[in-house]
Amino acid sequence: MEKDQLLTRRTLLTGVAALGAAGAGGALALGLGNGPSRPPAPVPAPGPPQRSPLKPSAYRLQPLTGYGAPRAAPRRPPVRSEPILRMTGRGRTMLLTFDDGPHPEYTPEILDTLAKYEVHATFFVCGEMADYNRDLLTRMADEGHVVGNHTWSHPLLTKLSRRRIRSEMERTSEVVEKAYGEAPRWFRAPYGAWNRDTFQLGSELGMEPLAWTVDTLDWTTPGTGTIVERVEEGAAPGVVVLSHDAGGDRSQSVRALRRYLPELLDSGYHLTVPRRRLI
Repeated sequence: MEKDQLLTRRTLLTGVAALGAAGAGGALALGLGNGPSRPPAPVPAPGPPQRSPLKPSAYRLQPLTGYGAPRAAPRRPPVRSEPILRMTGRGRTMLLTFDDGPHPEYTPEILDTLAKYEVHATFFVCGEMADYNRDLLTRMADEGHVVGNHTWSHPLLTKLSRRRIRSEMERTSEVVEKAYGEAPRWFRAPYGAWNRDTFQLGSELGMEPLAWTVDTLDWTTPGTGTIVERVEEGAAPGVVVLSHDAGGDRSQSVRALRRYLPELLDSGYHLTVPRRRLI
């Protein structure tokens, strides 16, 4: 009897030990030994391994695909051997252009007159002036005018090195792009002094060279009446008129615009801005 009891006790102890070992192993497998329970890791499906989700910042580093053909880089305009002097097109169309600004006194008065008659013009700005009057470039953009590059400090480019010419152009284009909203697409050399470097560098910076057909010579302050006569006598389809809104006392230019602009409109002329179709 004692022998049977001894065998039974050993059997029970062996079973308890086995159950304890199994329980401990299960607890470790379920993560019960050191913290809350976790579900078992899923068995990966057959096939190539899946990529882990990207962090939010990583999405901005991935190229976008599947949204059409890639955007082509903008084409440079041709390198010309002479500037554009007049515009092409049908009808009685003319361009009004103003150089050397923007000026805090005269440019707003010119813009007011243009707005009154709902006319758009082209302003070839100097970087030095534009840098101090960026609000006027913003207004030009808001009112639909074109802003061109007239160098930074209005030097005689034909006397400068290629490096200096590039600097004069680039600095002005940077200011225009920040204040106007886009880089200038038109360039005018100070004093109308062009050479091979100005044409090549202008093209590299995405700009066409635009000169003029009618020079009002308003910078000589010939009198308001004389400026008006020069514009009206030179008026013709495709004409580009040169005036100034800075570089000295431009009050005559302001008064002249108030007189000849409504007269041009009454004569059937359409005052517009340059297009890339100019040749």
